[in-house]
Amino acid sequence: MSVSPASRFVPFTHFEPFHTAVRGVLSQDIDALFAYARLPEPLAEACRYVMTGQGKLVRPLLVASAFATVRTMSTIKGREDETLDTLAINEQKIKTLATSDLEALLDSDVHYDMCRRAMLAVELLHTYSLVHDDLPSMDDDALRRGQPTAHIVFGEAAALLAGDVLQTLAFEVLTAEIPTFAPFDADIASKLLAIFAPRARRMVAGQMLDLNAEASARITCEALEAIHRDKTGALIEAAMLMGGICAGATAQARMALQDCAQHIGLAFQVQDDILDVTTSTDELGKPAGSDEKLDKSTYVKLMGVDAAKAYAQSLFNEGRAAISRELDANENTSENEDALLSLIEWLWARKK
Repeated sequence: MSVSPASRFVPFTHFEPFHTAVRGVLSQDIDALFAYARLPEPLAEACRYVMTGQGKLVRPLLVASAFATVRTMSTIKGREDETLDTLAINEQKIKTLATSDLEALLDSDVHYDMCRRAMLAVELLHTYSLVHDDLPSMDDDALRRGQPTAHIVFGEAAALLAGDVLQTLAFEVLTAEIPTFAPFDADIASKLLAIFAPRARRMVAGQMLDLNAEASARITCEALEAIHRDKTGALIEAAMLMGGICAGATAQARMALQDCAQHIGLAFQVQDDILDVTTSTDELGKPAGSDEKLDKSTYVKLMGVDAAKAYAQSLFNEGRAAISRELDANENTSENEDALLSLIEWLWARKK
């Protein structure tokens, strides 16, 4: 296992190295997962194609950032297996140990290992949803993440099956005996599944509601919000909660993460609606104006661009406030060095 990316799972000030670290870890783990799964061709190639595109990786970044944030909160001192002093020592070791010692440290950290599994799970499920959304029977899109969509390259049958197997792998990875991973923790895995499964179901239900809304002549903002709290928000909620669970979050910390995630998940969708009409296809990496082409109900359509931007800003502010309040209650944390707040700032500034 290459260890340099993992060394960034500690408090940080500059978020770009952290994002690079997460991407590096995820890339290695995707390779390891597909080597383990031994899928037949062209299914294996189609899965690698969609999982290695130039995506933003927002959901695994949320898992990792929530993990890093909770690991530094004094509220985790009640965990039975670690004290805050132990965590502080381990974080200092991660910053200073030689490569060989660092690898040994991380290999013995089952909580870090379960975080890796959670990162993979949310990205697998998200990518499956994109592959199916792009199919001719759904949104019929030809471009995703800056490259032709799966059904354009591999045909509809292979694309459909690629989505199917990515969905099943999303759950399998939480308990799979993958050679490069430490043995899974059954207690943590059970908690992750309890978070993940209902939100995966909500994501699919939200997609159905979204399709139903296309046939509706008029939809209210309340109905649109209900759609996107499931279609987009549910998996973002799962990502943040799963990261927190892997780090041993207390009930209070989990409530803060859920509050934050519910606001950020909805803000993310409002942003998408805005970017669809204000950004070019080249910048987005997918067809701009597709919402209008499909006559989708969007926040821009209901509110106008300026009002939608103001709404997104208010949602981001509420999301930040939920985590800031939790950080303020902990003497050992600083907003200027918090992983999750840095990621939220990055999301607010995104252009695609």
